[in-house]
Amino acid sequence: MNKNKREREFYSLDVGDSTFTVLKRYQNLRPIGSGAQGIVKVQHGSILLMKCVNHKNIIGLLSVFTPQKSFEEFQDVYLVMELMDANLCQVIQMELDHERLSYLLYQMLCGIKHLHAAGIIHRDLKPSNIVVKSDCTLKILDFGLARTAATGLLMTPYVVTRYYRAPEVILGMPYRANVDIWSVGCILAEMVRHKILFPGRDYIDQWNKVIEQLGTPSQDFLMKLNQSVRTYVENRPRYAGYSFEKLFPDVLFPADSDHSKLKASQARDLLSKMLVIDASKRISVDEALQHPYINVWFDPAEVEAPPPKILDKLLDEREHTVEEWKGQMDYLEFIQLGQI
Repeated sequence: MNKNKREREFYSLDVGDSTFTVLKRYQNLRPIGSGAQGIVKVQHGSILLMKCVNHKNIIGLLSVFTPQKSFEEFQDVYLVMELMDANLCQVIQMELDHERLSYLLYQMLCGIKHLHAAGIIHRDLKPSNIVVKSDCTLKILDFGLARTAATGLLMTPYVVTRYYRAPEVILGMPYRANVDIWSVGCILAEMVRHKILFPGRDYIDQWNKVIEQLGTPSQDFLMKLNQSVRTYVENRPRYAGYSFEKLFPDVLFPADSDHSKLKASQARDLLSKMLVIDASKRISVDEALQHPYINVWFDPAEVEAPPPKILDKLLDEREHTVEEWKGQMDYLEFIQLGQI
């Protein structure tokens, strides 16, 4: 392509302290937010993951492009995704009826099932990583920490925003797909209570917050821990915990719906099956989708959508430098002029 022609296809605009160089087909742009670190950094694997998945409850990746003109200059990647109205942090502050509450949960579970069907564990589900539109449609985003279940049992414990971190992650145990279910349970609890369920200051305080409310786990569970962790946990004060009726009384929930299944008792029952410390006894995604509080929305086309075809090489565990990515010629060829 003629160099001058290519340069004319981009233009620059300043947003805060940053300058963005974007394709001219994207006009009338305005900032709507930023990542926790200011300008968002993304991983190569998460970009390709977003392109592979195709489900209505997973954020769609519309285009990827780079303004740089050669592999030697390559520095920036721009992602173009669907525009949503808000993230779940804002929705949590609203008073939702049971229809909306259960429908949002159903969509979360459909999206998670789609990922799990391909062997992908999200590992970082939290309200800020879940976006919604005004019509109550929901999409999961941010695959920066997603990994395939085949990448090993002893995955790093520093993976999930602390408040939504499952016990097996806090305690450095092996974990599988239903680690995401604990996070969904924490999110549901937050939507009901309008405040964070386990607001730990650090990972030790996080564990204490969990057992203070749910109770010290059984000896069978403790025996699954490695010796040093078990010694620490056994030396903590023992807590009886509270019943879910005490933790989530009827007064926290919306008025019961006309629908026989959409009421406080069913929502509380779902919470009691999600917020289980021992992952081997925690509900699975498939079981959650069959729960009466969720199953009212069940649509086979949404629940049983064909899983994405994920190549293992797309989920390289290592972090790479820009120089290393410059060597990924097949990848860079895709992002020239938004060809992804």
